[in-house]
Amino acid sequence: MRIFNTLTREKEELIPIKEGEINIYACGPTVYNFIHIGNARPLCVFDVFRRYLEWRGYKVNFVQNFTDIDDKLIKKANEEGITVPEVAERYIKEFWVDANGLNVRKATVHPRATENIDEIIRLITTLMEKGYAYEAGGDVYYRTKKFASYGKLSHQPLEELEAGARISTGDIKEDPMDFCLWKGAKEGEPFWDSPFGKGRPGWHIECSAMAGKYLGKTIDIHCGGFDLIFPHHENEIAQSEAANGCEFSHYWMHNGFINVDNRKMSKSLGNFFTVRDVAEKYGYEPIRYLMISSQYRGPINYSVDIVEQSKNALERLYNCRDNIDFALKNAADGETAAEFCEKRKAEFIAAMEDDLNTADAIAALFGLVRDINTAIDAGASKNTLAVCAQTFDELAYVLGLVYNRKTEALDSEIEALIEKRTTARKNKDFRTADEIRDKLKDMGIILEDTKDGVKWTRQ
Repeated sequence: MRIFNTLTREKEELIPIKEGEINIYACGPTVYNFIHIGNARPLCVFDVFRRYLEWRGYKVNFVQNFTDIDDKLIKKANEEGITVPEVAERYIKEFWVDANGLNVRKATVHPRATENIDEIIRLITTLMEKGYAYEAGGDVYYRTKKFASYGKLSHQPLEELEAGARISTGDIKEDPMDFCLWKGAKEGEPFWDSPFGKGRPGWHIECSAMAGKYLGKTIDIHCGGFDLIFPHHENEIAQSEAANGCEFSHYWMHNGFINVDNRKMSKSLGNFFTVRDVAEKYGYEPIRYLMISSQYRGPINYSVDIVEQSKNALERLYNCRDNIDFALKNAADGETAAEFCEKRKAEFIAAMEDDLNTADAIAALFGLVRDINTAIDAGASKNTLAVCAQTFDELAYVLGLVYNRKTEALDSEIEALIEKRTTARKNKDFRTADEIRDKLKDMGIILEDTKDGVKWTRQ
């Protein structure tokens, strides 16, 4: 598999540190509110990435954190008159409502910043001992200019980064580019004891500490949104490599932005949507489909029309899978003629191996749908249909799609009514047959008469 490495700006062959095993760290949400549709993209994209690697036989150690101490959480707690842990607990629970709705699997570990204060303090202490960090006014800062390769991820020289930095009057930092590792305690804010005084961790340091704790000093892949490249991921590299004396992550993957009606999503423009808002109108699965419908590095445009298109595309997938099951009930045994399944699977793999090109992978799945529908119309054998079902299910699972199928059995009353209607039709008693159809419709059962028998769906 070849992936685009933000660090080198090239597609590179994915070669894991340990054969057959891949360690991935993905930056998770700051839990002070509901997640928005911009948050949904890395959740869905890197969930597909993980699923694909596992499908191909890798053991994947996937770590995604929760930032549960931050200025935003403190502000939210003060506004609502509750504690910071209460804010965090509430929105972690809400996160799981949305993540489960999007069919995002839980990570191997979901560490929280507040559960890893000891690791954070140890890392800061190491940086201070090596001269990369210093105390000032109760805070601890990182000496950016001491790290010679600062800017290598964002591909900007330190001078250019410095030109865009702002330093306020009376700032206590040695240099405007220095960033905070530890914030001294302020009245009314949560704090922890440390060798450098009471306080709490800065944002960047937590990910370095947790990646090191759960995955090791050097990891295979670090991923997140494009907006995290600078300063967050740049700072993670500086902290981790200065402290550990080795490369932090071999590969860096970043997904593109979400636009809304071709404009950048922002609260100031009034085009900011939470996942919950959209899901209440359209359901969760169309959101997931939209998030993976384009190659992950490019931007995605969100609009009502595009969500509707996603719903229509999903309906085609569901119809195909239901058609397979229905055809299987009536199909005869025979030779297996499903070479097209291997062809479409090969197309799917080729797309995913080329920098996780989910757009072309979805195209391969729809190619399979066309082939399956053609095979069903031609009277495919039971053996052929079984291979079709297995291939469809494999590819859909990797993409995390078609996860709301209901395979519930008819209860005895409905089953008896369908049989009674079938008998009435055979006896040309169409009045009775129509009455039964109407009764079933009132019960939420829709019938479709096909050449292979009666097909039913629930409303």
